[in-house]
Amino acid sequence: MRSAAMVLGIIGGCLAILVGFFSYGYTEAVNRFGEVEGLLTQVTDPALIRTASFLAPLLAIAGGAMAKIRALSGGLLLILSAGLMYYAFGFNVFTMFPLGMTGLAGLLAVTAGKPDEPKSHF
Repeated sequence: MRSAAMVLGIIGGCLAILVGFFSYGYTEAVNRFGEVEGLLTQVTDPALIRTASFLAPLLAIAGGAMAKIRALSGGLLLILSAGLMYYAFGFNVFTMFPLGMTGLAGLLAVTAGKPDEPKSHF
């Protein structure tokens, strides 16, 4: 389960990077070139979209990388990433696979049967 969480988290994070590039680019293009009626309109909260475009893929890839050794921490990062993507971008044709992969990876990592190694965190 930990290996599946790692693979799904990293792949979901890579797909989230694509969503993040286009979302950030869209908000920046509308900001620079202005709105075009019927074609381009600015989103209600560009700062949220830009922040989520950067943080969600980062959290997903970091959570996926951590899932094998530190399953609880990695799983929480993956679930946080999926929640942030859903809150900022919603569920649509472009986000369904990153959301599904990171959400499933988070659940797999959190519910992994083998407990984490008894090491101190600091």
